[in-house]
Amino acid sequence: MNQVLRVTNMDKKKYVPPRVPEREDLLTHVAPTYTTVVNQERKFVEVSDSFCTLVGYKTEELIGRRFDHLTALNTADIPTTFHLFSKLGYMHGLWLLVHRTGYRILIRYESWLRPDANIQSNIEVVQIIRHHLAAHLERRQPFL
Repeated sequence: MNQVLRVTNMDKKKYVPPRVPEREDLLTHVAPTYTTVVNQERKFVEVSDSFCTLVGYKTEELIGRRFDHLTALNTADIPTTFHLFSKLGYMHGLWLLVHRTGYRILIRYESWLRPDANIQSNIEVVQIIRHHLAAHLERRQPFL
């Protein structure tokens, strides 16, 4: 009455790792409405007109300026993030930018390493924070 179930190699399913999307697949997630290009020193090399409008600066004011200048205080460890990016060659996630007037812009970004060793990012706006949260961030308390 007691049956012994035998497992053979034929019964086991072969492990198939999940498919890693091609680079072209990865780059289509965020539309290139707001686009930036920074060099290895995190300085802007190219910025789209729409990105300049988003952050309240002119193109000439951003070119050569560090990306760090537009990052909200205490929201990201920028050197560590860029070091990790240099190892991976691709990153995506959320970031908190600062508009020229001080309000915050929560963005979703997708960045990749270009053949010229610069980093290109496509950005989309998740939320613009103009009121009480901006004041909270000014007190230098961690947000993200």
